[in-house]
Amino acid sequence: MVDTAASLNNPTSNQGVANKGPLHGIRILELGQLIAGPFTSTMLAYFGAEVIKIEPPEIGDPIRRWRSMKGDTSLWWYSIGRNKKSVTVDLRHPDGQALVRDLATQCDVLIENFRPGVMEDWGLGPEDLKAANPALVYTRISGYGQTGPNAEKPGFASVCEGFSGFRHLNGFPGEAPVRPNLSLGDSIASLHAIIGILMALNARDRGIHNGQVVDVALYETMFNMLESVVPEYAEEGIIREASGTTLTGIVPTNTYRCLDDKFVIIGGNGDSIFKRLMTEIGRKDFADDPAMADNAGRVIHQQKIDDAISQWCLGHPIKSVIEKLDAVRVPAGPIYNAEDMANDPHFQARGLFEKVGLDDSSTVTIPGMSPKLVGTPGGTQWAGPKLGQHTEEVLTELLGMTAERLVSLKNNAVI
Repeated sequence: MVDTAASLNNPTSNQGVANKGPLHGIRILELGQLIAGPFTSTMLAYFGAEVIKIEPPEIGDPIRRWRSMKGDTSLWWYSIGRNKKSVTVDLRHPDGQALVRDLATQCDVLIENFRPGVMEDWGLGPEDLKAANPALVYTRISGYGQTGPNAEKPGFASVCEGFSGFRHLNGFPGEAPVRPNLSLGDSIASLHAIIGILMALNARDRGIHNGQVVDVALYETMFNMLESVVPEYAEEGIIREASGTTLTGIVPTNTYRCLDDKFVIIGGNGDSIFKRLMTEIGRKDFADDPAMADNAGRVIHQQKIDDAISQWCLGHPIKSVIEKLDAVRVPAGPIYNAEDMANDPHFQARGLFEKVGLDDSSTVTIPGMSPKLVGTPGGTQWAGPKLGQHTEEVLTELLGMTAERLVSLKNNAVI
């Protein structure tokens, strides 16, 4: 076994240091659970926003117990809950709903990812909060958006990836479409939510529009990834299909097996790059062939080109393949797993592993985040907190709540 902790070379974090990132001074109220909503505020918190995460009393966000555990808490929670203040509130209780309404008056952004209509049922919809805080950026993430015939359907990322057209393109021709072993739809939706939030804050602060609803639909964010699929169908009737490890209409770009049974990805689809690649693998005839001089011609001869590259790769271990192609400036690289990334010096040099301390004096390693901002970098101040760790702090500091009122809310199981 590789000593992963040692291989991470004592990665650093901003733990315990006030984060003066680019979003310092922005306060976010996070409702909802699991991935899309919480990951949105994770990234915003990483870059300095103050995030108040509302969780159900007793059980908290289910992601606290998903996948691998460290003690009674999932490793995932320490990452997705980083830099957040955990406040427990029963959103089904009228007093809990009143607390959230009060907290929303003190926030710049609200993020929720419940099924459409749920927030309105609780008296927490955009119209319910607008009167008290017209500048609030109210961000909603759902499977199918807030309008349309599918709006009220449950929208898990896996289903929405299929509905969006994205999943149709994954896999090999004639076989069932496959998914990456990740909740990609949720993460892509989060990135779109962040873009929407930042645009809405910009519009608010420049006096263009004072607060608005950001409506993010998981299936639409994956639909945004489809490049030329729509115009190709609309104008030419072309329905793009799954193509395994290749990219339709761009040659050569593929995955190849090497002598040591490892796989390398090679992108040789630029005209000059193709010439250098073919020369390096001993196929000067292909490099000088006018029929393969541009991408359109190479598409016609795709099988011959891929066969030649495959044969060459099978004769060399992956390290040699990459070294040879690096030397002639042909993009090539390995397919990494978690262990490979942990041991790679480039990942370490870029600060992609952050080791943060926990309350029991142990540590946990979580991923650093991008983009890299030179002047106002992000960072991890603390790992995901204990359930309700900040309830009294937030309600006292933001709402001026008395000790007697806190006791009453606790006795009634509101917090």
